[in-house]
Amino acid sequence: MTTEPGLPDVSLRLLEIFAAMMRCATTVEAAEQLRVSQPAVSAGLRQLETQLGLTLFERTGRRLQPTAEAKSLYEEIRPVFSLMRGFSQRARDMKLGMAGRLKVIATPPLGYSVAPVALRRFLDARPDVSVAFDVRRLEQVKDAVQSGQADIGLAIDHDRQAAVNVDVLQRAHMVALVPRGSPLAAKPHLTALDLQAEPLVGLEMGSNLGQLVRKAYEQVGATYAPRIEVRYCATATALAAQHLGVTVVDPYSATTHANDALVCKPFLPACEVKAVMYTRRGVPYSGLLHSFMSDLRAAFADSDLLIAEPPKG
Repeated sequence: MTTEPGLPDVSLRLLEIFAAMMRCATTVEAAEQLRVSQPAVSAGLRQLETQLGLTLFERTGRRLQPTAEAKSLYEEIRPVFSLMRGFSQRARDMKLGMAGRLKVIATPPLGYSVAPVALRRFLDARPDVSVAFDVRRLEQVKDAVQSGQADIGLAIDHDRQAAVNVDVLQRAHMVALVPRGSPLAAKPHLTALDLQAEPLVGLEMGSNLGQLVRKAYEQVGATYAPRIEVRYCATATALAAQHLGVTVVDPYSATTHANDALVCKPFLPACEVKAVMYTRRGVPYSGLLHSFMSDLRAAFADSDLLIAEPPKG
């Protein structure tokens, strides 16, 4: 590897050893992950520290703890390994003759609701096509699309993204899930004030949807105080189905636990959510991707959700 004058000549192999060590607690674990000897890992780390002129790890007992400098450098090189994995996977697909392979990744709300419907449409008409499908957190979905590990990403998101193309597939609103036998089930819609007296299964306030619901509560002077706090809407609906409390979730997650025990109601103040798809910037769409997008839009059009904005009153 050639470098500019004055810059350390760091090989990809040394960076691979460094990245493995950042993920592992010991050099033995890193060696097992890389399928090399433990001395090779230790020697590689020493060589890298010498070339960089930095201390990357400090020994604590039998473990190596990364320094602040190591953590900062690791964030710099993570995209490199995402690109390398994408390259290796694409080369493997070519070798196996899987040209007709689509890689789809989604966050849980869409990954467990509309996406499977679209995939069924897509695959039923294409018996020779295969799909790699994964469900991950929002940031992982964006990273996978940006790095080329996935052809398309599906998520609920309201932020503008500079790193990927974003197309809105559907606009919907958060909904309230309450027990069918509750007096709340008879109301045409439910407000944050209606729900305030009930035990609440709430979304963690650090999440985008959690912040959205909290602001809706504050808007009408209600207190957002979940008795149970969870990360995912799917978890909230599962707990609500077990009579652990009412909840406010996206309408896609609400459909995954539809049963006789719960009633889905429009929630006020209205909290809009957007179902979006991510694609990689600067990369033309393949024929397979165009076809899947068509089936995806059809699946959204046929979905039975509370899409329209709830009444204002």
